[in-house]
Amino acid sequence: MKLKQRPEDFSVTESWRFDQDPRGAWFVYLMDKQKLSTFEAVERIGARAGVQPAEVSYCGLKDKQGRTTQLVAVHRKPVELQEPDLRLKPLGRTSGPLSAANTTSNRFAVTVRDLGEEDLGKLPAAVAEVQRIGVVNYFDSQRFGSLKHGQGFLVKDLMRGDAEAALRNHLARPSELDRTDDARVKGFWKEHWGDWDLKNPYPGAERYAPVLRWLRLHPKDYLGAFLRTEPRWRGLQVFAYQSWLWNEGVKQYLRDVVGVEKLVSIRYQAGTLLFPRALDSAQTRLLHRHTFPLLGPTTRFEGPVIEKAALSVLGREDMTLESLRVPGAPQIHFDHEERPLLVVPGKLIVSEASRDELTKGRLRVNVAFTLPPGAYATLVVKRLFWWTLTPQAKVKPVPKQKPSAAEIHERRKQTGFLAKKRARRAKRSMPP
Repeated sequence: MKLKQRPEDFSVTESWRFDQDPRGAWFVYLMDKQKLSTFEAVERIGARAGVQPAEVSYCGLKDKQGRTTQLVAVHRKPVELQEPDLRLKPLGRTSGPLSAANTTSNRFAVTVRDLGEEDLGKLPAAVAEVQRIGVVNYFDSQRFGSLKHGQGFLVKDLMRGDAEAALRNHLARPSELDRTDDARVKGFWKEHWGDWDLKNPYPGAERYAPVLRWLRLHPKDYLGAFLRTEPRWRGLQVFAYQSWLWNEGVKQYLRDVVGVEKLVSIRYQAGTLLFPRALDSAQTRLLHRHTFPLLGPTTRFEGPVIEKAALSVLGREDMTLESLRVPGAPQIHFDHEERPLLVVPGKLIVSEASRDELTKGRLRVNVAFTLPPGAYATLVVKRLFWWTLTPQAKVKPVPKQKPSAAEIHERRKQTGFLAKKRARRAKRSMPP
């Protein structure tokens, strides 16, 4: 299975609502973007409008690897933007910034490529399972970009009191996968760490200007410099670690409640995820009824099974609920939130298979469905084609041992004996 081979292979359309106010301070637009993260799009809009990124609001983060439409609003500044990868269509004005509350649902259309006949044979059963059970509401790989790029969870550095490590990971650790100017900017600071008076010559260096201004005045105040990053980006660093704790806690909860024998494992950026393939009616009702918490110091648990699963993950991390804080930085905080355990895709449609024009001899299908805000379409697709992502057991080859001298001698004797025996048989079979 292959996803997102072309931008049009993954599209999402946001369903939204907002209160029109002809005199409102926020200009609302329908944003059509492709191959851009929401953060990158907001940064470009802010630059065009001449406002700070914080003055551009949106409903939620949308996938970079695809084509998406969503609402954005710009504070007090109308903006015109029509570029190949980013377009704005004015919709009106409203009195306040946009938030997740303005999104009602998301409709996804996904092209799944590189399939074989055997995959199509398994697909109907998988569709029936998803329609009957739903999909575990995990956070998918997109949430863990810092792991993909080798930076780890920056908030864990801060929680340990090592703000310099967190800032290095943000400012001076270029990803091996990144070929953009941003990687060059970070490579410069990696080479010149501490030389804050130097001018970074690469395009995009101005993105880190507030951090550098602070470091020039306070060269060793790494926490203060980190607090000069964009507030929504900082919040995302907390949420990434919370999301991983949620995923790991839910995996343990499913082991305890459903049983390992009913679960399948699927690879993703931060390890593996577990999904049930079969549930009895009581288990189905239980999972649909319950939520699982995004952890914070104020978390209170619904029941002992959920508490045990969540705290077991914190125990592995050598943490407690109370330790989910950043010393000296109340601006960076872990907020408790409940998240549904399961999500059921609405209006799930799978097309007939057709030839995959990108992979010779293979097939493709189109999958369409609707999800509530915050749920991941890629997880629905992965669950539908779970067998293509199941970790394969690595079988180590048995090492060949060198034969001993005695074994070599015996082998030669046997070889010589058999050769003489074959010669005697051939001689007897010859005519007189």
